[in-house]
Amino acid sequence: MKLLANLSLAAGIAIGVAGCQSHSSAMVGPMVCTIPHDETVVQPGNVVPGRPDLSGGTRLGKASFYARRFANRLMANGRRMNPQGDNAASRTLPLGSTAKVINVQTGQSAIVSIDDRGPYVKGRILDLSPATARRIGITRRIGVADVKIAPIAVKLPDGSLKPGSGAPRAPICRGATS
Repeated sequence: MKLLANLSLAAGIAIGVAGCQSHSSAMVGPMVCTIPHDETVVQPGNVVPGRPDLSGGTRLGKASFYARRFANRLMANGRRMNPQGDNAASRTLPLGSTAKVINVQTGQSAIVSIDDRGPYVKGRILDLSPATARRIGITRRIGVADVKIAPIAVKLPDGSLKPGSGAPRAPICRGATS
């Protein structure tokens, strides 16, 4: 199901960019398409402890991964922690939110679902499943890495979803008059 959602997201971006190309043979100039970039970075001081951050802004901080002993234990959403899944724990993002996590050093990224609360280690903002951690370059030897967390969809208290800084933006096209 999540794979289907991720593929739909990628298809939406591709269609949006493809939509920028002119279909007219009498094009008078090149068409230029850009995707708006209005990334808000949420600073730790702007987040109220104990309350979910609904801003949808990008966060910078340190991420680690779940220890083996947490495998198959219940998470805050009531499901069991799957070491091979795309689950993650955040103290501030609402449960049910989706985010793109980028390892700042390697540039590797993964899409995760916020299914649990934590980490409860000072200075860390995200715990990842071991498989996701490996995908973005966090190994047992490394343990912790600087990451950028860009929410794609933030789950609001009424159950609706708010697009975050990691959500695809519709391209803005200029030029190519016919």
